[in-house]
Amino acid sequence: MKKIFIIFTLVWLGLISNAFSADFDKGWDAYEAGDYTTALKEWRPLAEQGFASAQYNMGQMYRLGHGVSQDDTEAVKWWHLAAKQGDSDAQFNLGDSYENGDGVIQDNSKAVKWFRLAAEQGHVEAQTNLGLMYALGNGVIEDIVLAHMWSNIAASQGNEHAKKNKDILVKKMSDEEIIEAQRLARQCVKNNYKGC
Repeated sequence: MKKIFIIFTLVWLGLISNAFSADFDKGWDAYEAGDYTTALKEWRPLAEQGFASAQYNMGQMYRLGHGVSQDDTEAVKWWHLAAKQGDSDAQFNLGDSYENGDGVIQDNSKAVKWFRLAAEQGHVEAQTNLGLMYALGNGVIEDIVLAHMWSNIAASQGNEHAKKNKDILVKKMSDEEIIEAQRLARQCVKNNYKGC
């Protein structure tokens, strides 16, 4: 009896997942075609049911004013829901919102928190921004070694801004600091960006 219940549950979850996916894809196709009304119609119910990708996209629609009135506060609300589920793009956008005070009270410490969560998932722009936060001492204690580490990691993935930032940092660093930053970067990558 227990096996039957487990199989039934797995099949049911698979059907729900497929329904979410089909509605999400229909919303995406509409969004790409500029039909924001249909995208909103497809994504809002999914977002309200906790589908992180739909929540992220609802945030984008509010940030950009696509199919809705532009509203940074509403964008932040949707991104926060997706970010709590681990959506790295939503985490990055929250970091950006807190850094710039868009839809929230400007708070560099919170910006660092959200950039770090996204950076730990390999989000290159978040890694770049985290490097800048360390370089400037915004929301964290200024640390040129950690600034170089994060910039180096992002630059190694092709981010041009991170490469430029790293080049600027190198001019201010001792050989020992550069060696330490490179060692930390290798360790961070080896640990899949966790605990850096």
